[in-house]
Amino acid sequence: MTIDETSSTTYRKGTSSTSASAITTGQNVLVLGTTDSTTITATRVMVESTAYGSTSSSAAQVLAFQLGSATTSKQVGQIPANWSQGSGTIVSGTAANEATEAALAAYPGGVVDRVVTLSNGDDNVHYIGVNWPHHVFLNQDFTVIGAE
Repeated sequence: MTIDETSSTTYRKGTSSTSASAITTGQNVLVLGTTDSTTITATRVMVESTAYGSTSSSAAQVLAFQLGSATTSKQVGQIPANWSQGSGTIVSGTAANEATEAALAAYPGGVVDRVVTLSNGDDNVHYIGVNWPHHVFLNQDFTVIGAE
C-alpha cells in the first residue's frame, strides 16, 4: 500500500499533533483519506499509542469504508442537561487517555479524536465510528454515563 501525503495532511499521536518525521518504521498508524487502487491520499494519519494496541504484526490491513445507511438519532443513559455540541474545554494528557480508554472499552471499534471536559466536570469523548455513537459521556470517575 502506498500512502501519499499532501500539504494539508495532519498527523496525531494520542491527543497531540505530531509530524511525519515523528513516525518510525514499524509503528501502527491509521490513515484516513481517499483510495485509488493501491494508493491512499492521506488527509489524516493517526499514530497508534503503545497503550492502545500491539505492534506485533507488521502486515498492513486496508479496510474499505462503505457509507452506512442513515439511522435515527438515539441516546442511551444520561446526557448532561447543560451540554450543547461544541461546549467545553479540550483536554489532553492522562485525563484524556483515561477517558479515551473508557469510551473505547464501552464502544470498541471507533476512533477518538478529542476529549472535552464540560462545565459540570463530566467528559464528552468525541467518537468517530461507522454508525453510532458520536459522543460518549463519562463522569469524573471515567465511568460511561451516556452516549448519543
